[in-house]
Amino acid sequence: MNHPRRPGTGASVASGHLQVVSTPIGNLADLSPRAREALAGADLIACEDTRHTGLLLSRLGIKTRLVSYHEHNERQRLPSLLSALAGGQTVALVSDAGTPLVSDPGFLLVREAVAQGAKVEAIPGPSAVLAALVVSALPPLPFTFAGFSPPRPGKRRTFFTRLAALGHTIVFYESPYRVAASLGDAAATFGERPAVVARELTKLHEEVRRGTLGELAAAFEGESVRGELVVVVGPAVDARDAGADELELPEGEREEDARRQRRSRRLAG
Repeated sequence: MNHPRRPGTGASVASGHLQVVSTPIGNLADLSPRAREALAGADLIACEDTRHTGLLLSRLGIKTRLVSYHEHNERQRLPSLLSALAGGQTVALVSDAGTPLVSDPGFLLVREAVAQGAKVEAIPGPSAVLAALVVSALPPLPFTFAGFSPPRPGKRRTFFTRLAALGHTIVFYESPYRVAASLGDAAATFGERPAVVARELTKLHEEVRRGTLGELAAAFEGESVRGELVVVVGPAVDARDAGADELELPEGEREEDARRQRRSRRLAG
């Protein structure tokens, strides 16, 4: 099939549709009706693990074709997915859990699909980052999500040193096999900031532990830890005094901000 070219780019203008679909991080009931509809209606689903996503689809009674798309084959799989989009197909992109691209594959596909002219649409839903942030009781704005901390101690300390310079709330993923060591490195770098470790969010054994980084490092030392972990590190201030109010605007700007928010609510309603 011949597709028109975008002037000056040499890239074909695709009529396909890429849907970036968020899936549950543990509780199947968190899958939205819109996400279910997208998975059922797609021509194919690009997923990290066909067995994992296949089990999800089986529970939903969906039989859409699956193709593997993960960090080890991302570049090799890209041409066939772009070809499907150029042919007018709808491709759903999912990760094993949560929102694709957030410490999961997908950025290359989204970038190239946009460059090719395909429609790219988000089907929002569960996110371990946001779930941990909102239950942390630590200041939510501003915050930086940093992905997984490096497994090697030297690189991990460099990673934390760069983040500590930001001064605001930090969220990162951590392996259960090195959580105590990582928290210890974080305490040595950040100082005794307030922190939260959220484990197995939305699952039966969900747990949220709170304390300073040093206290949490000591609590996890020697403990056999299982499950997915999200660490939230608060700013270098008393958490009771931190929060959105810390970013207080001058009175005139506060009034203008309030007017903008009222207009936004009217438009949304």
